[in-house]
Amino acid sequence: MATKSKSLDLRQRMRNALQGGGEKAIEKQKATGKLTARERIIALLDAKSFHEYDLFVQHAGKDFNMDKKYLPGDGVITGTGTILGHPICIYAQDFTVAGGSLGYMHAKKITKIMDHAMKLKIPLIGINDSGGARIQEGVNSLAGYGEIFYRNTQASGVIPQISVILGPCAGGAVYSPALTDFVFVVDKISKLFITGPEVIKTVLGEEISMEELGGARTHAEITGNAHFYAKSELECFSQIKQLVSFIPWNNFKKADPFPSKKPNTRKYKIEDIIPADPKEPYDVRDLIKSVADDSEFFEVQELFAANIVIGFARLEGQTVGFVANQPLVLAGVLDVDSSDKAGRFIRYCDAFNIPLVTLVDLPGYLPGVEQEHAGVIRHGAKILYAYSEATVPKITLIMRKAYGGGYIAMCSHHLRADFVFAWPTAEIAVMGPEGAANIIFRKEIKEANDPDEFRQAKIEEYKEKFANPYVAAAYGYIDAVIEPNETRHFLTHALSISNNKTVERPDKKHGIPPF
Repeated sequence: MATKSKSLDLRQRMRNALQGGGEKAIEKQKATGKLTARERIIALLDAKSFHEYDLFVQHAGKDFNMDKKYLPGDGVITGTGTILGHPICIYAQDFTVAGGSLGYMHAKKITKIMDHAMKLKIPLIGINDSGGARIQEGVNSLAGYGEIFYRNTQASGVIPQISVILGPCAGGAVYSPALTDFVFVVDKISKLFITGPEVIKTVLGEEISMEELGGARTHAEITGNAHFYAKSELECFSQIKQLVSFIPWNNFKKADPFPSKKPNTRKYKIEDIIPADPKEPYDVRDLIKSVADDSEFFEVQELFAANIVIGFARLEGQTVGFVANQPLVLAGVLDVDSSDKAGRFIRYCDAFNIPLVTLVDLPGYLPGVEQEHAGVIRHGAKILYAYSEATVPKITLIMRKAYGGGYIAMCSHHLRADFVFAWPTAEIAVMGPEGAANIIFRKEIKEANDPDEFRQAKIEEYKEKFANPYVAAAYGYIDAVIEPNETRHFLTHALSISNNKTVERPDKKHGIPPF
């Protein structure tokens, strides 16, 4: 009888805790188009795989009548489960309980599951939906954020860290997602900012809506703080599942191999993708799909700095990270934002043993006063640093233009690419033929009887000498000049023989990237 009584008591306690903030609070959450914290976990994880921990944790607040309040689970749900059969640690802030505000025990629950993820060497997913620090707990709330930030930093490059913004995330709370590997946002639901519209209006007199200031589209397209943008929470969860299928559990493993599948060459045929006119743009994503297994390409930060394309695909079943100039946008130039975008992705792939394939077609770095004053030197150096630092297999293909610093930055042999291939259409030079001829032959052009005709002749002369891959190949900077339809064959072979690559590095604590 005693055992039965205890079991009944346990069930009642569980029922109370599982109600969260109660029916009214849940109805209010649903009215805004949001799922509850538990519904989110169940929708994301494999069926019946979630195991919850610390259900009965209570808050530690004593002031402002907090000692009289019952906050189930202290406003956050933590536990473990699986996605596509892979184990993960997860937490989800519960906005129905005190607005998901972070207090001392709330933070303790999060840091405890973070510690589990590190010990078990499995990915960590955090679902953020919180009004911020719990003011009634004062400095203990700030201490909780600090403990989370420290763990985010220690886990960086060891386990994948995924942040999902499904509600407000303001003030100090924004820095945990910023420290993680991938940030997911949902249209009209995600809100991410340091200070809200009211504070900005009071301090600066500027009026802006919450959506314009820190909505999902803003962070996916303008700030680059978000990596994936979805129209609904369920679409967001589908994106997370797709991402998890491409990445390894931790930095000691490689991503799971998949059965190799041929590309859909009827839909994506290289000969039909690249225009005959070298100045005509094309979508480099079609080129990636023409060589990737099953023509599947999972793009990262699709809306941000679209002049460069990054994302995951598979070659012969093996996950690879693609970095490619996008001729459709600004001719694929490198600039402040695209350098940041590519540099961070390169470092992620290197940390988690994902080989890199780089597709090159760019006229160089973007010139102009705005870029210079925005720090293009410092930002542009990030991609140089990331490629030079990376020790995973690095394969580069030059399709068309590769001019100046852009040629070097896009994983040239000089930054220790393992293999560099080029199509016969590749142009590798300090600058484009027109600009080069104007500089080299400035005086002769000026003095010529027909300056335009003389200039055109010198442009053709420069093209003949440098606008091809053979000069670079003569110095061994290009390993092979290949036909476009041989691209997949050369890429897959290069990756297969680079699998056991080893690189020795100088003995040092760490480098100092151009942050």
